Amino acid sequence: MIVMSLYCSSSGTVIPRSLVGKARRNSGFEAPSSFSFHYKLLHNLSRHIGFVPKFDLTSCSCSSSLMEDDHKNLGFVSEAEDYSKELDVAVRAVQMACSLCQKVQENLIVQSKSDTQVHSKDDNSPVTVADWSVQGVVSWILSECLGSKNMSILAEEDVETLSKTSSSGLLEAVVKTVNECLAKAPQFGVEAPKSALSASEVLEIISRCNSVGGPAGRFWVLDPVDGTLGFVRGDQYAIALALIEDGEVMLGVLGCPNYPLRKEWLTYHHRYHRIISKLTPPTSETWDKGCVLYARKGSSRAWMQPLVQCNKKFVWPNHARQVSVSSIDDPALATFCEPVEKANSSHSFTEGLAHSVGLRKQPLRVYSMVKYAAIARGDAEVFMKFPRSGYKEKIWDHAAGVVIIQEAGGVVTDARGRPLDFSKGAYLEGLDRGIVACAGASLHEKIIDALDASWASSCL
Repeated sequence: MIVMSLYCSSSGTVIPRSLVGKARRNSGFEAPSSFSFHYKLLHNLSRHIGFVPKFDLTSCSCSSSLMEDDHKNLGFVSEAEDYSKELDVAVRAVQMACSLCQKVQENLIVQSKSDTQVHSKDDNSPVTVADWSVQGVVSWILSECLGSKNMSILAEEDVETLSKTSSSGLLEAVVKTVNECLAKAPQFGVEAPKSALSASEVLEIISRCNSVGGPAGRFWVLDPVDGTLGFVRGDQYAIALALIEDGEVMLGVLGCPNYPLRKEWLTYHHRYHRIISKLTPPTSETWDKGCVLYARKGSSRAWMQPLVQCNKKFVWPNHARQVSVSSIDDPALATFCEPVEKANSSHSFTEGLAHSVGLRKQPLRVYSMVKYAAIARGDAEVFMKFPRSGYKEKIWDHAAGVVIIQEAGGVVTDARGRPLDFSKGAYLEGLDRGIVACAGASLHEKIIDALDASWASSCL
């Protein structure tokens, strides 16, 4: 990929501009070249974030024709109507959330899941300090950077549990975690709070996430820790943030803190990866796991960047590179993903369907929306999920992953081949039988045809 950078001299931020052709697939990340243009930042957009995507083009010394071509080719930083500012803020928020989760997960492993770190929801699924803390941090960043007046967020967690007198220890841990994360906000180009947030302030920012969604208007969808069971087991999980407008997913950002650089490591339990990786300790410049993927609807591009390491500062685009789905359309060569837990999807039906369509490889069972990341990155070709009768899919479990796969060149539909509907509130209402995501249209068609032929005997 030929890349040049825009350098905003007042903030020290580097922004990539993709000029020619498609990204070259490789095992690492490509750094922007040193060639730069200088732009004048608009003051009213630079209060909280170091990078501002709107520029005073009159101060640009380059030719207007180059500038126009540049904007057309740009996949993730473009003009105002292309949600550039929202995407920039969302990526930074998810980067911060990943950093928070890494620290909490490490403490979970070291402390053997102490009572102050892991709680239980009414449905007995584990909820950690990370769930509420991420929700608080993301809510605060979106409100501060984009304005709280019209901010609307639909998220998984509420404050009912945290507000109980019996949860004082849990609330204290959440408040501490949120403040520790926000204190490091300048590392990610975001202005930190002037003073530590109180317990009531943390409860207030979490409670802002009370949108009910729907077909009209703009709202964010957040799953603070998708795959919480994987999280508490030291395995795969994801932080998912999407922007929906008038029922359409416009932006998707997916943080995968444990996603390995080498895709073969996905077949191993993450704890085994941890043990093996310690035999060859990475240097400060080595990236071996963790990434953030993101895409803007209609751009035909999806991007991946590594997580910010230790004391490094986030500099847009953080060595981002374009990712795309696999070109494999032969089922015999394809890898398919499915949920780890049998309660979430019928393994027996997907096994039979896989056999009938010619999928011969062992399924890749991974927690969370990491499955969407695997397809977008080209590490797998198929994701199938067929929930049992009575289970309703939530939009926060799919929104970010769907737009990323689609912009990376893939296809995501329900089992009848219809687009997923994110306009009906918190649930994917009208979902036909299940969800099928594929690396390409040809493979998707084969899966849908086989599914129709097999469904009568599924007992789902």
